[in-house]
Amino acid sequence: MKFPQKHTLQQIATIISSEFIGAADFPVLGMNEIHVVTPGDIVFVDHPKYYDKALNSAATVVLINKKVECPEGKALLISDDPFRDFNKLTKYFRPFEKSSASVAASAEIGEGTILQPNVFVGNHVKIGKNCLIHSNVSLYDYTVIGDNVTIHAGTVLGGDAFYYKKRPEGFDKLISGGRVVIKDNVDIGANCTIDKGVTGDTTIGKGTKLDNLIQVGHDTVIGENCLIASQTGIAGAVIIEDNVTIWGQVGFRSGIVVKKGGVMMGQAGITKSTKENTVYSGNPAMESRAKLKELALLRQLPKLISNLKG
Repeated sequence: MKFPQKHTLQQIATIISSEFIGAADFPVLGMNEIHVVTPGDIVFVDHPKYYDKALNSAATVVLINKKVECPEGKALLISDDPFRDFNKLTKYFRPFEKSSASVAASAEIGEGTILQPNVFVGNHVKIGKNCLIHSNVSLYDYTVIGDNVTIHAGTVLGGDAFYYKKRPEGFDKLISGGRVVIKDNVDIGANCTIDKGVTGDTTIGKGTKLDNLIQVGHDTVIGENCLIASQTGIAGAVIIEDNVTIWGQVGFRSGIVVKKGGVMMGQAGITKSTKENTVYSGNPAMESRAKLKELALLRQLPKLISNLKG
């Protein structure tokens, strides 16, 4: 998430009441999670296991819960609770805006686009040309939709990320300030849910088609011309490259890369990154040919056991 204008390190430190290490006028341009940071961004880290990753990332400002040596060309914000203070920044730069109409006055809707009855269009939503949005679709704030997109009834774009920190008193939610971005010529079936990014974009690429009842987690990026069947569940921060086919009830673990041209057979459990142009099946998934050989061998077990007893 980029800020509307450049801020200084001292200004950011004042917002969250933290110490800082670096020049007071050090430029701060935005805030992001570690997998999408760019120079000028703030990234937060609150566990020693990830200190090095955060300090060596593209982010130039690190919100951290320990005074450490500051890498050259970067700055630090010292906080007793980086998770809490990252939330403070999200609230400050992307505050919740109450809606007062079913289609917000700030929404932009392209020529030829049809909104069926009971569609909700939130603040700062952008919809392209010649789209068809069916009844009871909800488009949360800042959602961006390209041209020639069809969205069927009951689908929700822009729900919060499923992202929590366990504390003694219960779960603390990481506030979502990102967007959902739908590119041109995408079809989305009924009752799908696509969560917005925590700070970045959850993106569905040009020409991709989603069946009914599909969940797409926060910050996931789906490429062009993918085909995704019903009841698929995709966790957060997954990258699915172009021309991937996903059949029904496939589940994806967070943070993996599904390479282009792959085919995920029905009910596969994709727990690690895949190879290009490869068919996967089973749970946990493996290359389909190997899985079929494994099943064939398993069918021989009763006979082998019987021979051993004989």
